[in-house]
Amino acid sequence: MSMHILIGLGNPGAQYAHTRHNCGFEVIDRLSRMWSIPVDRAKCRGLAGEGRLGGERVILLKPQTFMNLSGDCVADALRWYKADPRETMIFSDDIDLPLGAVRVRPFGGAGTHNGWRDILLKTGSDRFPRVRVGVGAKPPEWDLADWVLSRFSPEDQKAMDDAFERAAKAAECFVARGIEETMNLYNRK
Repeated sequence: MSMHILIGLGNPGAQYAHTRHNCGFEVIDRLSRMWSIPVDRAKCRGLAGEGRLGGERVILLKPQTFMNLSGDCVADALRWYKADPRETMIFSDDIDLPLGAVRVRPFGGAGTHNGWRDILLKTGSDRFPRVRVGVGAKPPEWDLADWVLSRFSPEDQKAMDDAFERAAKAAECFVARGIEETMNLYNRK
């Protein structure tokens, strides 16, 4: 029996709920509802929930360390569960993807994302399967921090809800069928 850890990046606290930077939390919340796994136990410097999907053990995790220290929670989880990064899928926002786009990759670098930079630094690995959810590029007049901490307009929220749903379905596919099939199914235009 194998195990998969699914980690959604975001910032804790009501003031950050439903912001662009909290796309990872949104995906984990959807998985929590889909699979009836409450994510409410303090563990590994995050909020965790454990359950089963088919014969697979799954752990859902929302780091509570704030985005720029996401690596603390991810590293703790790998140690605690004795997990391999390749069994761990991470969900994050991406300003370099169009609003509502979903991209699945088997591994990669941090790009411009401070949460990813911290994860790669503190785990010493870039071998994490990942789902990046596009939040759109920062408008020229915006500061980057203000942009990623802003909320979506009502019309953009519809596109994002669809993206969160696709990202959650990609997670389900990853647990059941692995990263290659997930990329084949979910990287289509």
